[in-house]
Amino acid sequence: MPKSRTLPAGHAQPGLAAVMIVRNEERCITRCLDSVRPWVDRMLVLDTGSTDSTRELARQAGADVHEIEWPGSFSEARNRSLDLADADWNLVIDADEWILSGGELLRAWCRNPARLGVVCQRSMIELGQDAPAAAARAEGQHWITRLLPRGVRYEGRVHEQAASDLPRIRLELHLGHDGYLDAQLNAKRDRNGALLLLDLKDNPGDPYILYQLGKEAEVRREFGDACRYYRQSLEATPGSANWLHCLSTHYLYCLGQTGDFDTAFAFADQNMTRWAHSPDFFFVLGNLALDKAMTDPANALGEWIPFAAAAWEQCLEIGDQPSLEGSVHGRGSHLARMNLEAIRSQMPGLAA
Repeated sequence: MPKSRTLPAGHAQPGLAAVMIVRNEERCITRCLDSVRPWVDRMLVLDTGSTDSTRELARQAGADVHEIEWPGSFSEARNRSLDLADADWNLVIDADEWILSGGELLRAWCRNPARLGVVCQRSMIELGQDAPAAAARAEGQHWITRLLPRGVRYEGRVHEQAASDLPRIRLELHLGHDGYLDAQLNAKRDRNGALLLLDLKDNPGDPYILYQLGKEAEVRREFGDACRYYRQSLEATPGSANWLHCLSTHYLYCLGQTGDFDTAFAFADQNMTRWAHSPDFFFVLGNLALDKAMTDPANALGEWIPFAAAAWEQCLEIGDQPSLEGSVHGRGSHLARMNLEAIRSQMPGLAA
């Protein structure tokens, strides 16, 4: 049976634990644990009520497995797992994630003073109508706080956040993630929305909770509700918030899906300078112009289709921006190029 490594007593190296909370993750838990085992001293799995083989598979992979009843709050479960790990440093990871690269950087990180490690979660997403038919999936890149020194705890029932005044520093640790694919999202939709509403009741007007409620509504394709939540979030979100880029692009997309093109283009005009470095912003703007062309055929060839092409050309000029929170890989390269090729194949006279 594979085991995670344990340091000898008195060893000066700070201890590092991989810590996760799980429920019914037999699909992916072995993949996750196999990816982290070489880089940590201990793997701690806290099960919140699995009815499948999750616990057995975790033990077979070398993890210490504990069980609790689901407390109705992800932060409560996270904090219990951190208490059980009792480690100098904690790599917090979910079962539907796995280390892609950068595991070898963890040891050096843990030898330095306390701060929060922000890692890159590379999430596979279904593109649906947001891309040419030839590209069914893409990869969204999110920078999330996951490496915690002893004593840091979480708050929030869902989409929980590490509560700490310590500096947040990026570490080139990359996690794969497939939990945003439709098959996995379907199991989470009812749960997450209810917990977010409880959090909003406790924290009225909180912009981050409103942003997450907008994302939940968008996943359900309830675009009017998504726009309402996103709009409320934008009114209160500080300019320094790391989620502002995602919030802006998702709001623009959802406005287009509701057919509110006037508000969408006004919002785009107001934010063009702020997001001049974002291929995602211009990619969504190009799609928006193409949708507008479908509803305004009289001006499609003279205005909206050239506008869409210009937006996608701007994506290519900017290029992919992997360091930009929430950026989708390909919107600055092959996805924009595919859109341009598709439209030019239908309109040979459109300037290249």
